Amino acid sequence: MASLDWIIIGVYFMIIVGIVWRSSKRQNTSTDYFLAGRDIGWFAVGASLFASNIGSEHIVGLAGSGAANGMAQAHWELHAWIMIMLAWVFVPFYHRAGVFTMPEFLEKRFDARSRWVLSIVSLIAYVLTKVSVTVYAGALVFKTLLPYTFGSPDNAFWVGAVTTVVLTGIYTIFGGLRAVVYTEVMQTGLLLIGSVLITFFGLEQLGGWDELKMILAENSDQFALWRPNSDTNFPWLGVMIASPIIGIWYWCTDQYIVQRTLSARSLKDARRGAIFGGFLKVWPVFIFLVPGMIGYALQVKGLLPIPTGEDGQVLGDMVFPTMVAHLLPVGLRGLVVGGLLSALMSSLASLFNSCATLFTVDIYEKLRPGREERELVRVGRIATGVVVGLGLIWIPIMKRISEGNAGLYDYLQNVQGFLAPPITAVFLLGIFSKRINSDGAFYGLIVGFFLGMFKLTVQTLTQSGAIDPGTFLGSIGTYNGYYFAGVLFLFSVILIVLLSYAGEAPSEAKVKGLTFSSLSDEDIKENRESWGWKEVVGSAVVLGLVLGVYLYFSFWL
Repeated sequence: MASLDWIIIGVYFMIIVGIVWRSSKRQNTSTDYFLAGRDIGWFAVGASLFASNIGSEHIVGLAGSGAANGMAQAHWELHAWIMIMLAWVFVPFYHRAGVFTMPEFLEKRFDARSRWVLSIVSLIAYVLTKVSVTVYAGALVFKTLLPYTFGSPDNAFWVGAVTTVVLTGIYTIFGGLRAVVYTEVMQTGLLLIGSVLITFFGLEQLGGWDELKMILAENSDQFALWRPNSDTNFPWLGVMIASPIIGIWYWCTDQYIVQRTLSARSLKDARRGAIFGGFLKVWPVFIFLVPGMIGYALQVKGLLPIPTGEDGQVLGDMVFPTMVAHLLPVGLRGLVVGGLLSALMSSLASLFNSCATLFTVDIYEKLRPGREERELVRVGRIATGVVVGLGLIWIPIMKRISEGNAGLYDYLQNVQGFLAPPITAVFLLGIFSKRINSDGAFYGLIVGFFLGMFKLTVQTLTQSGAIDPGTFLGSIGTYNGYYFAGVLFLFSVILIVLLSYAGEAPSEAKVKGLTFSSLSDEDIKENRESWGWKEVVGSAVVLGLVLGVYLYFSFWL
């Protein structure tokens, strides 16, 4: 890192300070703090959706997955079509319900029990997975780019982790969602520019796209988009079952993401923002996965010194930081590091704000109803600070888990595959059928969550050697996680439907406007007036791009 690199990073942080300072002056009510006054335009909504999704764990972990597994993880990055579902299927219901959080929507559709379950599960999942994984990935960048600036690589890791968490926590505490969204608009540009530069300089160093294809073709099975069902890690059928289940949970029901559409100034802006976010979501395949494969090819040609493990395999999570350190000239390196920092901070800020919203709206306000707006804002800020502290405490554990795992991104998708199925089942059944009742939703969430955590625990113990793979529990631990996600989803659907039909149907007043079959003529009219030809064309473009990427990479090697 040269002086010019540090100057560029310093300018970036000064801009963030300015945005936070302006945003902090508009935090008088809980709506201001948690939903930016419900006054965000479609462009900012879309950019914020993209930037919230693309954290440092995405850049570092996805590039590492590209180097180790090729296009196998691309199915998760082509979830732009699910964002079209968010725009056309889910957003109208959330907007009509006027909710702050996803658990609040479940209470309106079912009852308070489902709200409590989803709130607690979401908070636990955020602290133990997203916060810690995001921080760990960002700290890896410091360890690689500034190994001896703070005495040793390990010191650089911890300085990077603590500094970014604390700084992000401060601007989230004072600026609220408005600061988060508007900094993410700027960060989206940095993310795209930085990753495109890595791709460009990597291909130039390698000798072009054809050279990349030629090197990868020597191990085409490893880098193919589609793997045979005999593949233990990415069987194509398991992937095609699990990725939509995870995608619908993440993009359409997770507070971390959906909160951006809730902050939109109108239903039209929320829908357009989701469609624009879908357009942006198409590109990570080219700017994160492809650089990982370029890094692998450069390593094969002896042009890039990526660290390897004891088995001689490339350490995937070190691919992107190593490319930044060795391929980019002075100045551009600072720009890309700024992009990495922005990815880390945007994801963390989104997580902190979402956690604060969940705790304040779904737990504190339920326990102490009728509190003043300023008190709710104060509690939200305190909750953000607590989440910052818990994230810091969990980093050492996350460091051990990640270093003993095949890669950050694979680890994250595996865990999410055990959390997502029951939540996806409850939301889909809840809006498509007015016959689903509160007992079905509550027990579907509870049983599904415990089954998912049971699988995660047994799998972890089996992989660590504590459970013999030849035993009954061992067979559960070694069962492919993607197939398990499908089995758990099907089980959850059956359980929810059986329990719902065994009990009383919800009243018409309870489900009014919250399911497709209970929409009034006014609801249908409002929905129709919120879109026109631009939304239709934008959706068609996104779907066409997804189809084009699938067709090209299905036959590219």
